[in-house]
Parts: sequence; C-alpha cells; structure tokens
Amino acid sequence: MSTNSPQSTILSFSDLGVEQDLLAALKLLEFETPTEIQALAVPQILKSEQDLIALAQTGTGKTAGFALPCIQKLSAEHLHSQLLILSPTRELALQTARAIKQFCKKKKGIKAVALYGGADISTQKRALKKGAQIVVGTPGRTLDFIKRGDLQLEKIAMVVLDEADEMLKMGFQEDLEAILEQTPKEKQTLLFSATMPRSVERIALRYLIDPHRIFTAQRNVGAVDVEHIYYLVHPDDRYAALKRLVDANPNMYGIIFCRTRLETTDIVVQLRKDGYIVDVLNGDLSQKQRDWVMRQFRSKELQLLVATDVAARGLDVNNLTHVINFNMPDELEVYVHRSGRTGRAGQKGTALSLMSKREHNKLKALKKMVKQPFNQHQIPTGPEIYQAQLTAMLNKLDSTSASEEILQQYDDLIDEKLKQYDSRELIQRLLNLLCGTMLKTYQNAPDLNKNSRSQKRSKDDRSKRRRSRETSGKKESSRNKTFKGKTTTCKINVGKEHGINPHRLMGLVNECFTGPKPHFGKISIQKNNTVFELDAQAVSTTVNAIRSKKFSGQQLNIKIIDKK
Repeated sequence: MSTNSPQSTILSFSDLGVEQDLLAALKLLEFETPTEIQALAVPQILKSEQDLIALAQTGTGKTAGFALPCIQKLSAEHLHSQLLILSPTRELALQTARAIKQFCKKKKGIKAVALYGGADISTQKRALKKGAQIVVGTPGRTLDFIKRGDLQLEKIAMVVLDEADEMLKMGFQEDLEAILEQTPKEKQTLLFSATMPRSVERIALRYLIDPHRIFTAQRNVGAVDVEHIYYLVHPDDRYAALKRLVDANPNMYGIIFCRTRLETTDIVVQLRKDGYIVDVLNGDLSQKQRDWVMRQFRSKELQLLVATDVAARGLDVNNLTHVINFNMPDELEVYVHRSGRTGRAGQKGTALSLMSKREHNKLKALKKMVKQPFNQHQIPTGPEIYQAQLTAMLNKLDSTSASEEILQQYDDLIDEKLKQYDSRELIQRLLNLLCGTMLKTYQNAPDLNKNSRSQKRSKDDRSKRRRSRETSGKKESSRNKTFKGKTTTCKINVGKEHGINPHRLMGLVNECFTGPKPHFGKISIQKNNTVFELDAQAVSTTVNAIRSKKFSGQQLNIKIIDKK
C-alpha cells in the first residue's frame, strides 16, 4: 500500500495525533503547520507497526516526520536502547540528536545519544552507559560500538534509516547490513530517502516486511521560493565569475558548493586572499574544527561557506540568501539538495550556477526534474558590480541613526576638517573612501560575457588548444617516465559518453587519498570506458574507495587489466 497525499486537510500537529508533551515543545519551537511528509508519516507511524518507505527530499521536515511518532511510542520507564536512527554523516547525526532533545524538552525520562566519528569515543561510551532510549549514529561508529560490546540491540523496537540513498552512495552498505543483522526480527523499520535507486530497493526487499510507501509531491522538486539562475562561463573564468557574483550581491549569506575537497580548499584560499570572510567545510576537518566553523557560520561571523556535498549533508542553517554551484553536480538530485538549502520557511532564496558549455547540456533534464524556470543571466560587469555595492551602502544610510549627542562633542574638529569641501565633493570623497577599492578592482575588468570563449572560439583558437593539449600530453608523459615504481593498467566504467576527461579521472582517483596523490601513466578514453595506468601501490585503495562514487549517474567500478 502507498500514500501520495494526506487523506484530509491537516490543520495542526494535534490533528496528526501528537501528544501534549510533544505539542508543548513544538509550540516553543514555533512549529505550527505540518509539512507534507510530516502529515503523511506521523499518523502512519503512530497507528501502525508496519514498516515504512518514505521518499522526500532534504529540507522537507522529515526529521520531525519520523522523530515525533517514534518518541511518542517509547517507554520512558526503561533506559535500554529502543530506537536506533542511522545517518550518513556526523553532522546529520548531531542535527537529528539536537532536534530530538528539543522535541523531548517537555517529555521527561527520554534520553538520546549521538555516536559519530571524529570525536572522543570514551565520552560517547559514558553517555551510552548511563542509558538512552534513542541512539543516533553514523554506520561506522555505531558498528564499532556493537563490536566492542558497548551497544546492545536485542531490545530495539524501531530502526530508522535516514537518507538511505546517501548512506549507500557513501559505501556503507556492508556496515548497514552488519548492524541490521544484530537487530531483532520483530521490529518496525522506517526507511527515509530522497531517491530510490536499485541499491536502496535491495536493502528494502531484504530488511523491510510489506512496507507501507509514502511519496510526497515535493520529491525531487525544487523549492517554490527559490529562484534558479545560471551563467555560462569558460572554465578558465570560473573563479573570476564566482567573485563577481559575490560582489554583485553585497548582502549575500550563503554556501558555495564544489565537487571535491581540493577544490573547496583552493577556493577558500583565493577568497581569503581577496578579502572575504569565508571558511571551508569538507571531510578533512575534525569534528572540533567542524563544530567551530558551523558556530561561526550560524552566528554570521562568516559570510560564506565553501563546502562539498557530502560534508554539507544535514546542515541546518536558517536565512541563507544564496546557494552557489561553483560547478554542476554529476547527479541531478544533488542540485535539488543544494538549492533546497535556501528559500526555506517561506523566505525567498536564490540558487546561482556557473555552467560550462558541457554542463549546459544537463539543463533540459534539470528543468524537468526541478519543475521550475531557469533563467540565464549575464555575468555582472564592473559598472554593474560597483552600482550594486554603492546601492547597498546607500541603503544602509536609511537604517543608520545619527547620534547628535556624540557629534556635538566633535563639532569644532569636524567643522575645521570639512569646511574646505562643498557637499558634492565631500560625498565623492566619502564614496571613494568606502567603495574605492571595489571601483579600482573592476575599473578596467574585462566583460566575461564577451570572453565566453567556450562559445565563440574560432577554428584557429580550437586548433591552438588542440596543439596545446598535445604538447601538454607529451610533457605529462615525460614527467611520468621519471616515475621509477611499478604501474598497473586499470579500466574504469566511464568514457566519452559520460563526459570523463583526464583531469576529471585524476580528480576522482585523487579524492580517494588524503595524503600524497598517486602517479598516473597513459590514459586512453574510449566510448564507454577508460583505460589508464596507475601507481601499483595505489590500486587497492582506489578500487575499494571508487565503488562508493558515481559519475554522470554511473556507479563507478575499476577492473585490473595488467600489472607491470
């Protein structure tokens, strides 16, 4: 059986059957009207012990959708673990645990513990030993606690697989199966996911019994309060275009999304060098560093956060004005997740995307999925940026009060210093003082729209690029000839039809390593696969790590062809 929309108009959480203690907490949190996923999931979980599959995208309120009814079904008299919630990332696990504690503010006796990597395991162990009905954890750390004998699951009554598609995409299938095998057969399993790929279906078939299915109308649909804008850029102009988008929106408070950790670090270095208050959020951060960055960002000490998709899973930040796609994600669903970070709670938001000509080919499919218009804008020119900065500064005058008492103390000094200027010259000098740096930056800046070289290169330009690539290839080969170690010939299951190129291939492999990057030899890109030589010592790590990745919708797989 499945449900696509509420059976009747839902006016409040009380109508869903939520008990008074939880309603009181929701009132403090200013939760008034249930979202679609909450209206569908809460009564279903409350009234039935049947397993559940719920498909809803990030940002639709699914945490409350499963947490509220599960909390209501728990026994406060018993301190053993009754509810296990598995999340793909530590940030999402922490966010879920925080939300549960807020929901339980008026409900006595219910405790929750979060288990996640990158933090002191002994502290988590002590918290678990004191007793907690709810355990929220990442698969890796949860399995570690089970193997140590510190987490017993024999009395678990409910299991929630939150963002199941992401957990499988990140390579947690074996961990999930090992955990689920330790749980009782008689339990309620609730699977929440944004998408339903075959891998999630297989998990559902194996571990869920006759599940009820919920499909929200918002699944993989862009938020209605988000404006989608894209800019065509040449790859060489991507950072310059990013900088212009930030400068053209002086009051921007947002997240810049990148594909790789290396890319996030490079962009943060450049933005800081250019004077922006910005930090990075990627998998290289410890939990302590991550928490510090998020505190700074939530308090708006940081204007911008540069993040990878995986590191940003589960982020809960209000009032974001913008999301910027530094490059387009390989998975169309990821765009929906990214853009859904803004335009929440009835507020307007904007998703800005920098697109190369190749990425532009995805636009038709993206429009179909998001079901919202995508408007192409021109990259802001120097005069447009200066006008935006000037307008923002002048608008601040309206909200700035003049303190007559303080100024009276310095009347003589002010009169002496400013009497030589008439009003217009004084305004000009003040504007130059406040906006002069921006004016100098863009005074002679080129129009990047005219430099849209990816669109308007002549045949001569293309042949020059071709010769340049050939020369570059020769240099790359000679560099690799200096490598003294052994190489292994491998084949990966993506090729020309998937949009792979040597740079992207090396990026995919390099992401598998936190330290020194492996050496590459020859790379031969075919129609549907790519054959390449790789440092033999790096092959095992690459083969195992690459399985959790996708490229252009293709689950990646590497086969070893020959060892040298």
